[in-house]
Amino acid sequence: MKLLLDTHVWLWAVLTPERLAAAARQAVEDPHNIILISAASAWEISVKHAIGKLPLPESPELLVPRAIAALGAFELPMTARHAISSAALPYHHRDPFDRLLVAQALCEGAALVTVDELLTRYGATLLWAGS
Repeated sequence: MKLLLDTHVWLWAVLTPERLAAAARQAVEDPHNIILISAASAWEISVKHAIGKLPLPESPELLVPRAIAALGAFELPMTARHAISSAALPYHHRDPFDRLLVAQALCEGAALVTVDELLTRYGATLLWAGS
Protein backbone atom coordinates (compact mmCIF):
# COMPACT_ATOMS: atom_id res chain seq x y z
CA MET A 1 0.00 0.00 0.00
CA LYS A 2 1.19 3.53 -0.74
CA LEU A 3 1.02 5.88 2.25
CA LEU A 4 1.45 9.64 1.93
CA LEU A 5 2.25 11.09 5.34
CA ASP A 6 0.69 14.40 6.32
CA THR A 7 3.38 16.79 7.52
CA HIS A 8 2.61 16.48 11.22
CA VAL A 9 2.39 12.68 10.98
CA TRP A 10 5.78 12.57 9.32
CA LEU A 11 7.32 14.67 12.08
CA TRP A 12 5.63 12.56 14.76
CA ALA A 13 6.79 9.32 13.12
CA VAL A 14 10.39 10.49 13.33
CA LEU A 15 10.49 12.68 16.45
CA THR A 16 7.69 11.38 18.72
CA PRO A 17 6.35 8.07 17.33
CA GLU A 18 4.39 7.43 20.53
CA ARG A 19 1.94 10.13 19.37
CA LEU A 20 0.82 7.96 16.46
CA ALA A 21 -2.08 5.53 16.79
CA ALA A 22 -0.85 1.94 16.91
CA ALA A 23 -2.39 1.09 13.52
CA ALA A 24 -0.72 4.09 11.86
CA ARG A 25 2.64 3.33 13.46
CA GLN A 26 2.41 -0.29 12.28
CA ALA A 27 1.48 0.80 8.77
CA VAL A 28 4.40 3.24 8.59
CA GLU A 29 6.82 0.60 9.90
CA ASP A 30 5.50 -2.20 7.64
CA PRO A 31 8.22 -2.86 5.03
CA HIS A 32 5.56 -3.87 2.49
CA ASN A 33 4.13 -0.35 2.45
CA ILE A 34 5.59 2.43 0.33
CA ILE A 35 6.01 5.59 2.39
CA LEU A 36 5.79 8.85 0.45
CA ILE A 37 6.89 12.24 1.73
CA SER A 38 5.71 15.20 -0.30
CA ALA A 39 7.96 18.05 -1.28
CA ALA A 40 5.03 20.14 -0.02
CA SER A 41 5.71 18.85 3.50
CA ALA A 42 9.38 19.80 3.28
CA TRP A 43 8.28 23.24 2.09
CA GLU A 44 5.71 23.55 4.90
CA ILE A 45 8.28 22.56 7.54
CA SER A 46 10.81 25.03 6.18
CA VAL A 47 8.33 27.91 5.96
CA LYS A 48 6.81 27.35 9.40
CA HIS A 49 10.23 26.95 11.00
CA ALA A 50 11.51 30.14 9.32
CA ILE A 51 8.61 32.22 10.68
CA GLY A 52 8.91 30.75 14.17
CA LYS A 53 5.75 28.62 14.17
CA LEU A 54 7.55 25.27 14.21
CA PRO A 55 10.39 24.70 16.65
CA LEU A 56 12.65 21.86 15.56
CA PRO A 57 15.60 20.06 17.16
CA GLU A 58 17.74 20.98 14.13
CA SER A 59 17.47 23.06 10.98
CA PRO A 60 15.16 21.87 8.20
CA GLU A 61 18.23 21.47 5.98
CA LEU A 62 19.43 18.72 8.33
CA LEU A 63 16.11 17.38 9.62
CA VAL A 64 14.23 16.87 6.35
CA PRO A 65 16.68 14.52 4.60
CA ARG A 66 17.35 12.69 7.88
CA ALA A 67 13.62 12.26 8.49
CA ILE A 68 13.04 10.91 4.98
CA ALA A 69 15.89 8.43 5.36
CA ALA A 70 14.80 7.39 8.87
CA LEU A 71 11.53 6.06 7.45
CA GLY A 72 13.00 4.59 4.28
CA ALA A 73 10.58 6.90 2.49
CA PHE A 74 10.44 8.15 -1.06
CA GLU A 75 10.20 11.83 -1.96
CA LEU A 76 7.08 12.77 -3.87
CA PRO A 77 7.69 15.86 -6.01
CA MET A 78 5.01 18.48 -6.57
CA THR A 79 3.88 18.39 -10.18
CA ALA A 80 1.69 20.61 -12.32
CA ARG A 81 -0.94 17.84 -12.21
CA HIS A 82 -0.92 17.95 -8.41
CA ALA A 83 -1.21 21.75 -8.36
CA ILE A 84 -4.09 21.82 -10.82
CA SER A 85 -5.89 19.02 -8.95
CA SER A 86 -5.42 20.90 -5.69
CA ALA A 87 -7.04 24.03 -7.11
CA ALA A 88 -10.01 21.97 -8.36
CA LEU A 89 -10.82 20.59 -4.89
CA PRO A 90 -13.80 22.02 -3.01
CA TYR A 91 -12.82 24.52 -0.32
CA HIS A 92 -13.45 22.33 2.72
CA HIS A 93 -9.94 23.17 3.88
CA ARG A 94 -8.16 26.44 3.16
CA ASP A 95 -4.60 25.36 4.03
CA PRO A 96 -2.76 25.14 0.69
CA PHE A 97 -0.30 22.55 2.02
CA ASP A 98 -3.10 20.22 3.12
CA ARG A 99 -5.03 20.72 -0.10
CA LEU A 100 -1.92 19.81 -2.09
CA LEU A 101 -1.40 16.67 0.02
CA VAL A 102 -5.00 15.59 -0.61
CA ALA A 103 -4.56 16.18 -4.35
CA GLN A 104 -1.33 14.20 -4.35
CA ALA A 105 -2.93 11.30 -2.48
CA LEU A 106 -5.80 11.24 -4.97
CA CYS A 107 -3.53 11.53 -8.03
CA GLU A 108 -1.04 8.93 -6.79
CA GLY A 109 -3.55 6.41 -5.42
CA ALA A 110 -2.09 6.70 -1.93
CA ALA A 111 -3.76 6.69 1.46
CA LEU A 112 -3.16 9.95 3.30
CA VAL A 113 -2.06 9.34 6.89
CA THR A 114 -3.42 12.22 8.97
CA VAL A 115 -5.22 13.42 12.08
CA ASP A 116 -6.85 16.36 10.31
CA GLU A 117 -10.60 15.74 10.46
CA LEU A 118 -11.34 18.31 7.75
CA LEU A 119 -9.57 16.13 5.22
CA THR A 120 -12.22 13.40 5.57
CA ARG A 121 -14.54 15.54 3.45
CA TYR A 122 -12.47 15.07 0.27
CA GLY A 123 -13.12 11.39 -0.36
CA ALA A 124 -9.46 10.46 -0.37
CA THR A 125 -8.46 7.22 1.30
CA LEU A 126 -7.30 8.15 4.80
CA LEU A 127 -5.50 6.28 7.52
CA TRP A 128 -6.25 7.83 10.89
CA ALA A 129 -3.02 8.51 12.81
CA GLY A 130 -4.47 9.93 16.01
CA SER A 131 -4.83 8.02 19.21
